[in-house]
Amino acid sequence: MSYREVVSKAVGAWAVVAVGARLPVAMAPLALVFFVRERPGGYTLGAALAAVYVVGEIVGAPLLGMRMRSERARPHLAAGLCVGAAAFVGLGLLPGGHPLVLGVLAFVAGAAPAAAPGGLRALLTTLVPDRAVTQVLSVESMLTNAVWAASPALVAGLALGVAPATPLLLAGGFMGASVVGLWLLPPGWTSDPDDRGGEPMARLMARVWPVYVLGAAGLAPLALAELVLPALLEHRGVGVGWTGPLLAGLSVGAAAGAYVYGLRSWPGRLPTQGLVLLCGLLTCVIVVALVPNTAVLAVALACGGVLQAGALLARNLSLREVLPPSAVAAGYSLMYAAVGAGYAAAGSLAGVLLGVTTPSGAMLAGVGLTAVLIVVAAVGERRLTARVRCGGGSSPLAGSGGGASSARGEGGARPEGAPVRGGRDTEGGL
Repeated sequence: MSYREVVSKAVGAWAVVAVGARLPVAMAPLALVFFVRERPGGYTLGAALAAVYVVGEIVGAPLLGMRMRSERARPHLAAGLCVGAAAFVGLGLLPGGHPLVLGVLAFVAGAAPAAAPGGLRALLTTLVPDRAVTQVLSVESMLTNAVWAASPALVAGLALGVAPATPLLLAGGFMGASVVGLWLLPPGWTSDPDDRGGEPMARLMARVWPVYVLGAAGLAPLALAELVLPALLEHRGVGVGWTGPLLAGLSVGAAAGAYVYGLRSWPGRLPTQGLVLLCGLLTCVIVVALVPNTAVLAVALACGGVLQAGALLARNLSLREVLPPSAVAAGYSLMYAAVGAGYAAAGSLAGVLLGVTTPSGAMLAGVGLTAVLIVVAAVGERRLTARVRCGGGSSPLAGSGGGASSARGEGGARPEGAPVRGGRDTEGGL
């Protein structure tokens, strides 16, 4: 397998659209904090607005994603991104607005475009041959890590150097501009909206719940690293200023892990890969919590980033294996909500425990929560596999390792179609 197969004008156009749609998402929480921080109680209000924004994402992703028509996704994506762009601009134009009004706009900014990540990822895999899906998803992961790594500095620089509203206005501009690029991409990712065999979308999503639980577990360690690390460093007498470089090392490790994962096929079934990599990630977090040496902490965070990237890619490929093409965007949207819920749960638990225990204790409690989610996902996948085998079929979670196989569980196999704008119309997925 080679990354050369994902180099095309169509993938390049997709990357431009994806940056425009995702950079505002990465900027939003910190931008909301900077936007109102000079008001009385500004930091509290900013944190509340950021929380409302995230709640909007968690609510909007499954509701809108499950209503997206896979054969005509473009109008749905364009409408969500346009409304989201308008909400961002509306926030930026109301620096003295009533908190309730700002809260409504923050919720809309999070909810309206929340189905876009799943839809764009589904579109992406139609632009390459089926054998290159792992590589193109690895490229997407590297691009996402780059966007998230750049956004804090961009927000802080604009808010402090220009005006507090500038990041929100820029976010609205980026999101609005991304709509134009949608017309350079295919209108959807499948011409067969009935490939679910008449099974209701909600039942189909519920049937593969272990994948979502694993997704929730996948980002929980990141919440621990981001939210507890400053307190952990201060507790150990290390300058809090090291938080930025250490988290940057985690992001670099994640980008490297995504690249390495796409270089070859890896042994084992995709769910097994995800479980093993997550267990390795938890080991890295435990090292961060218990070993006081800063150099060891830096190495553990970087290694954790490598393992997390592989775990997230295995999870995405697993979901692509178990759902028919018309349902993949809905599945990824539901995964988006599950991941956000996992992040919020781990972060909230750690935040509460920081008031009653040491940062190391709070981090280890978060590790315990993540371990419980991993066990629940493993037991659920095992029981689902056994139930399907007793029925004489193959497991919907029995994806092959390291890439997308031609068998799509109950969705059936789909041959490669005609070229689409320089790529291949193969299978939709995330």
